[in-house]
Amino acid sequence: MSKEKRNPAQRLEIRDIRFVPTDAEEAKTGLRGFVSLVLNRSLKLDGLALRQTREGRWTLSFPSKLDASGHRHFHVRPLDDATRREIEAQVFKALGLEGARKR
Repeated sequence: MSKEKRNPAQRLEIRDIRFVPTDAEEAKTGLRGFVSLVLNRSLKLDGLALRQTREGRWTLSFPSKLDASGHRHFHVRPLDDATRREIEAQVFKALGLEGARKR
């Protein structure tokens, strides 16, 4: 993560959360679908992967690309872990995933 940090007093406003599920085969790998959202009424984020770990924990993966050397370059990502957690919390709540575990 970057050394830059968001001002903690600045709340992230996340709206227009959309979810598109994957098919059953992809779901077996833990990839449950893709999320799009609007951040602070000014930036649309698309292609966030909703994943569920083997332990049943939900997580969002932000879109990236691997270069020829195998280095990952993110198209967009949170600047710090607190921001990532806040985005995840709002998305998971909107999708009804709070406290949900794999069955």
